[in-house]
Amino acid sequence: MNRRTVLMLSGVVLFGYGIAGFPEIRFAPALGQDVPLSGGPASSGTQGSASIPDFSGIWSHPYFPGIEPPASGPGPVTNRLRLPSGQSDPDHLVGDYTNPVLKPAAAEVVRKHGEMEVSGVGAPTPSNQCWPEPVPYIFWNWEMQMLQQADKITILYWYDHEVRHVRMNQPHPARVTPSWYGDSVGHYEGDTLVIDTVGIRVGPFAMVDMYGTPHTEALHVVERYRLLDYEAAKEELERAAKEHFLIPAESDFEVPVVDLDYRGKGLQLQFTVEDDNVFTTPWSATVTYRRPLGGWLEYVCAENTRESGQRVRQLPQAAKPDF
Repeated sequence: MNRRTVLMLSGVVLFGYGIAGFPEIRFAPALGQDVPLSGGPASSGTQGSASIPDFSGIWSHPYFPGIEPPASGPGPVTNRLRLPSGQSDPDHLVGDYTNPVLKPAAAEVVRKHGEMEVSGVGAPTPSNQCWPEPVPYIFWNWEMQMLQQADKITILYWYDHEVRHVRMNQPHPARVTPSWYGDSVGHYEGDTLVIDTVGIRVGPFAMVDMYGTPHTEALHVVERYRLLDYEAAKEELERAAKEHFLIPAESDFEVPVVDLDYRGKGLQLQFTVEDDNVFTTPWSATVTYRRPLGGWLEYVCAENTRESGQRVRQLPQAAKPDF
């Protein structure tokens, strides 16, 4: 496909020529797969360092938003608006409020969010308002870096350089103080890294996706990371292409881009979401990463204070310039 496109990033319009405070975007393929439901606090057991898989380094997924429904079973809210090809329309993110995983009140929130998106004004989200992006919302990020240590894992995300800290082989405290990224504990199950997160704070833009799907403090997210060989990753990329529109790789700006010539292993994230106040059942989704071209990129949300249309980001403002 050879065209420039206008992309709605959770209410942020990304033009091919770098308007609205964003560079134009280069995309390449991503993927998805069934997610087994799992949960509970991390195991207190340990695993020998020789058998621990190496997830370290920079990973990128190139679709937007990049969250893949499972092949079967309950899945996330997806876009009601489609291109003639059947792929999600990247210009208009209008959530399917008829998804049976939504309880009536949550479905109404998603419906109203979609109305704002097509009104020309757009709906506020954590990313377009420069607010913290908890899991699973943050998984839209095109690029992330995982730092593995024996007692902890640190995950960095490209958009505004957000950081998550995961304590290894420890339980959640008896009483969790809510925080933006929640309390995350992890352990290894063979070749899989399992991260369990609870205690996610509810703020003014509390949502689990770019369609405005809400969450409460009961939100519980379990992530499972594992490496995929090249052929398995390629197969998943092809499946993802049926859901997401691919932007041509013809940008003049540096943004996270998957290396299409890379033949090494991919990294797949399978995650399960529970919130009894919002959802009728737990649901699952997938994100698959490959290695990017280039290194870690910089993006600062607060440097781009105005969105498309008349919306202004709700950022702290100084009464007078510092200099």
